[in-house]
Amino acid sequence: MRYLNLILLSIIWSCSAPKSDQEVFSEQQKENLAPLSEAPQESIPALEQTLIDQGLVNLEEVIPGIRVELKYSTTDNFFGQDVYGDLTHAYLQPEVAQQLKSAQESLREEYPNLTLLVYDGVRPLSVQQILWDNLDKPDSIKPLYVADPKKGSLHNYGVAVDLTIYDTQADSTLDMGTGYDFFGYAAYPDREVQMLEEGVLTEFQIKNREILRKVMTQAGFTGIGSEWWHFNAYSRKGAGEKFKIIQ
Repeated sequence: MRYLNLILLSIIWSCSAPKSDQEVFSEQQKENLAPLSEAPQESIPALEQTLIDQGLVNLEEVIPGIRVELKYSTTDNFFGQDVYGDLTHAYLQPEVAQQLKSAQESLREEYPNLTLLVYDGVRPLSVQQILWDNLDKPDSIKPLYVADPKKGSLHNYGVAVDLTIYDTQADSTLDMGTGYDFFGYAAYPDREVQMLEEGVLTEFQIKNREILRKVMTQAGFTGIGSEWWHFNAYSRKGAGEKFKIIQ
């Protein structure tokens, strides 16, 4: 009986004995970590999730230092409407993103204070239709500025990008002579000599465009004649053979 009582007293003492510092610290750790594990995950906007599901990649996740300002996620565009909603990240096909990464690296190597600033990447076909419908131009010349949704744009395949160059020291974009989505000869690379002669553009503005064209073409992109900011990684035929239109 005396032995049994000793066992019971031992059990009671162990249960009521003060906890060691290590035990107290371990419990505090659990309490501190619990809210982190239970915190709700930030939801991804529906449009962005659709892009991810179709195999596209977020440029800011694969290209160090690149900046993104999606103009169609604001009202600062040619028709004054936000058509991307909660989407704030630019997406492209993975291999096109790697080409753009190469362009960024070339730019930063030669001009450490400069970085690429993306205005638009992949553009779902539904958004292309909105742009087409809202462009206040005759149908005969609309394709100079916005691709007909019936045919599709290289943006719709995720192989075209609209961008400029940002100066991190000056905290502003380089002067390219016109803003983004400017409809007129001043934005045409094909008309730069004429615009220079007429005093519409300066040599400084054209030089800035040439910096952009140089790093983009070295990375395998090609420009177009009517928009200094637009570059393609594939031809229409090549894009159609390799990729599907993003819906």
